[in-house]
Amino acid sequence: MTDTRLTFKEMCARFDVTPRTLRYYEYIELLAPEREGRARFYGPREIARMTLILRGRRFGFSLEELRQWLLIYQQQGTRPQLEAWIGLADRQLAELARQRDELDVTIADLQALRETAVKELGES
Repeated sequence: MTDTRLTFKEMCARFDVTPRTLRYYEYIELLAPEREGRARFYGPREIARMTLILRGRRFGFSLEELRQWLLIYQQQGTRPQLEAWIGLADRQLAELARQRDELDVTIADLQALRETAVKELGES
């Protein structure tokens, strides 16, 4: 693999994604590889975008949110993109905190139910 251009197969391997996933990201215009005949090549821009896409997915952002966010840079530049990112991050942090709170309640309920079952076994 080279550092400046990756083939389709190398891109899949580097990011541990399926060919179907990579083609889908191209289809929805998240990635735009260079084409030479039927071959696709991914340069530094596409590699950086793929890193951002996968990181964004890990944080829980939708592909459409990521696509719109990447478009901001193309159309308006860095500052508006960073401002949009702060808003997206704030919203997602609040959602993740809400999910964590729900999970804490669920864990506490399950622990209490387990303790009740252990007590019942001890009494019989």
